[in-house]
Amino acid sequence: MKRTTIFLDSALSRRAKQAARRQGKSFAQLVREALAAYLAGGSRAAGGAERLPSVAGRFESGHRDTSERVDELLWRDPHG
Repeated sequence: MKRTTIFLDSALSRRAKQAARRQGKSFAQLVREALAAYLAGGSRAAGGAERLPSVAGRFESGHRDTSERVDELLWRDPHG
């Protein structure tokens, strides 16, 4: 392993140390795991944007006007 230095504001440092204690691991281990998860794609993409659910884009209706017809499609009577 290689030793490194990071700079954290007081609040983030305090929260990270508390999380490490709650999880029964060292601060360094928490940071390593968090960085590894972030680089692997974690729950957020680069830049902090929310990632789409894994199911997004897996089904194709064949219709190209779905976004234009959203109200019609969502609010029609399914029994009518």
